[in-house]
Amino acid sequence: MDFMKRVNPELREMLTIFPPLNLPAGLEAARQAPAIPVPESVHVRNSIRYIEGGDGQDMLVKLYEPAKQDGSKLPAVLWIHGGGYVIGHPDGDDGLCQTFVEEANCVVVSVDYRLAPEHRYPAAIEDCYSALVWMTNAAEELNIDLSRVAIAGMSAGGGLTAALALLARDRKGPEIAFQMPLYPMIDDRNETPSTYEITDERAIWNRGNNLAAWQMYLGDHANGDISPYAAPARAKNLANLPPTYTCVGQLDPFRDETLQYVTRLMQAGVPVEFHIHPGGYHAFEFLNPTSEIGQRTTNEYVQALSRALSPQSVNAR
Repeated sequence: MDFMKRVNPELREMLTIFPPLNLPAGLEAARQAPAIPVPESVHVRNSIRYIEGGDGQDMLVKLYEPAKQDGSKLPAVLWIHGGGYVIGHPDGDDGLCQTFVEEANCVVVSVDYRLAPEHRYPAAIEDCYSALVWMTNAAEELNIDLSRVAIAGMSAGGGLTAALALLARDRKGPEIAFQMPLYPMIDDRNETPSTYEITDERAIWNRGNNLAAWQMYLGDHANGDISPYAAPARAKNLANLPPTYTCVGQLDPFRDETLQYVTRLMQAGVPVEFHIHPGGYHAFEFLNPTSEIGQRTTNEYVQALSRALSPQSVNAR
């Protein structure tokens, strides 16, 4: 069946105006695309910090905090942007991070991790781990409640979220109360039915781009003995991971790896909430923020994060 006919009607127009991505040839052009400016919320205080990254060099993080605070300790979220491990910057997620602060009354740290192919695995995950360590070590300064720390991201950021949950578990900290890997990029093998199904160049992200991005991220490791901290779908043990929320569009090449991941989490005893969206392609809600399905999808995961970080949820565990 024609790909476009399967797309939710609300989401079709964007596919006619969004330029198709073709990796690796289109990498530099995609990197040069400017982020759409987002007005600063009067309810959120934004700032930039430079912390020590995974390689010991300065790394930018963006900090979002409630503008008004009453002195109570706040939950915190480490946010990890998407972009196939090869594209992206925290600036592109300013609006979403501000929404997290407004709805969950939390502190958000968004990390500018190193990108492939210039910096292959494990650069990105070590940068994310360094940001998590910095955020929790700065709990007093940032007024963070260490019992309410979450990690979250979309696409490659979702993959890094899933990897970071494994890494923090295996390194015995920092403690994570909740993870939200949205439509995560977690399986380098590209063997699931959905990766063969979603090949249309209009699909925002397709099999060809996925193969190219994994090759750039893994380099000489590709198709070899891959660490689960690079490709979390390869993890043998998913026990003792934090409660999880995730979602995926039915027309996303990551559909089946997300389904498999969710199933294995549940089998390992991890509390999971999962949503699948008919007619949704990769990152559909991010690209169509005013559509009904886009607003509903975003609201679902924003509210899931807010619930998970409430004192009642944490105390009930």
